[in-house]
Amino acid sequence: MEHSDLTTHKNGRQRKLVTMRGMDRGESSSSEPDVERDEAEDLISGSDSENRRHRVQPGIRGEMGNVLLLLFLYVLQGIPLGLAGSIPLILQSKNVSYRDQAFFSFVFWPFSLKLLWAPLVDALYFSRFGRRKSWLVPTQYLLGLFMIYLSMSVNSMLQSEGGPKVVTLTAVFFMLAFLAATQDIAVDGWALTMLSRENVGYASTCNSVGQTAGYFLGNVLFLALESADFCNKYLRVVPKDTGIVTLPDFLFFWGMVFLVSTTLVALIKSENEHTKGKRRVQEETQGVMETYKLLFSIIKMPTVFTFCGLLLTAKVGFSAADAVTGLKLVEAGVPKEQLALLAVPMVPLQILLPVIISKYTAGPRPLDVFYKAFPFRLLIGLEYALLVWWTPSVKQEGGFPVYYFTIVLISYALHQVALYSMYVACMAFHAKVSDPIIGGTYMTLLNTVTNLGGNWPSTVALWLVDPLTSKECQGAVGQSCGSAEESGLCVKEGGACVTTLDGYYVESVVCVVIGLAWWVWLGKKMRRLQDQSPAAWRCRADQ
Repeated sequence: MEHSDLTTHKNGRQRKLVTMRGMDRGESSSSEPDVERDEAEDLISGSDSENRRHRVQPGIRGEMGNVLLLLFLYVLQGIPLGLAGSIPLILQSKNVSYRDQAFFSFVFWPFSLKLLWAPLVDALYFSRFGRRKSWLVPTQYLLGLFMIYLSMSVNSMLQSEGGPKVVTLTAVFFMLAFLAATQDIAVDGWALTMLSRENVGYASTCNSVGQTAGYFLGNVLFLALESADFCNKYLRVVPKDTGIVTLPDFLFFWGMVFLVSTTLVALIKSENEHTKGKRRVQEETQGVMETYKLLFSIIKMPTVFTFCGLLLTAKVGFSAADAVTGLKLVEAGVPKEQLALLAVPMVPLQILLPVIISKYTAGPRPLDVFYKAFPFRLLIGLEYALLVWWTPSVKQEGGFPVYYFTIVLISYALHQVALYSMYVACMAFHAKVSDPIIGGTYMTLLNTVTNLGGNWPSTVALWLVDPLTSKECQGAVGQSCGSAEESGLCVKEGGACVTTLDGYYVESVVCVVIGLAWWVWLGKKMRRLQDQSPAAWRCRADQ
């Protein structure tokens, strides 16, 4: 699902706990993931679950161990995603360029691309060891080893003489995200057979709660405990120069948790066990090539092809607000841990909003809600730009006043209303048009495209901030600030580089103009897709 994150840049999975990834998780968020699919499936199965309430339900107590194991596996999955989401804020405090931030943003792409290798995870395995454990165990071992390696090297990557080693950090955290996405595929599949048919609905709850908790631990809690100011102000009697937790310590601890817990799962938990009196969901065994052919046949359909094109371009208008705003606030002096903690009061709102909005998207035209919320989200993007412009004038010696954070919180809450209105409407439409015969593959494809539609504009928006920014050298005659070398010469000659035009404001205006143009012309085309007959969305095998 889509996530709005003031503190991190996407994603990760576009519905995770919102901690302001560039003032927008995702895209949801978390990204855009995964929770997006889980909530979409809830939209499909809602009426069925309503009918089941009147039937006799077998107790969950007999499967509580399996439920707790699933919950724990999803918590583990959220840890590296939360850590990856905290790195842009740490980099921003070290004054890296926005081009470097754009490069690091590729870390948030694997969850949006996992459809590319998911068929391989489903089809290739060692039957004696277990279909899901064949992937779960090695990926979690690798996650643990990568985190332990990072615990020994991350300080040198962040504190090298020439500045943070962004390329190395990106490569390592991209691998962490790739492994987490692969683990997600395995756990999602195992959840369907680990629980009985009567209790398999709890898998979605484990997914949502576990990933949210893991992301919270790896992002919000870590940033708070890593901050010396926060710890000295709220948690200590005697001030110290460092936080209670350091990044290497945090990485090492969770790396060991991964290794120990994975060993226990590999040795103790049998994947093929059968519980007496419980019916298990039968797994699909579709081949790799058949799955890829099916995906290709779906995307070739004219209506789906058009819809995918619209999904890939719909979020361009929000990219500056979603990807850059949180980093600009950190640049203006707002403590990154304070931004992260704003996610906490948002949790109840994020739980209630889908429930409320779904009442308006349950009809035959859910995209009408998407269309109506679109311009309001664009306007909130402009309000974010005003907030960034206003921030330096509010800063005081002791930090920022309470009323400032109140205004930020209200702005963020309004943004969440618009974001969730669009998200729930989009998921409802996915559920409405997906061919029931191949519903899982169909909806996963649409959700993947939705996530990509948030990822690529965010990366481009970050990449363009520096080229669109104008600076001049003041105090040194004949010097300029067009590049890092020229800026260094300006300072060496006794001058200072002063920003005359911030590229973020240019992007904010341009994005809103592009967004309004999309809303006027392509938005209406998206609404008209609702008038297509159900047959236009059905996939025929001979296509």
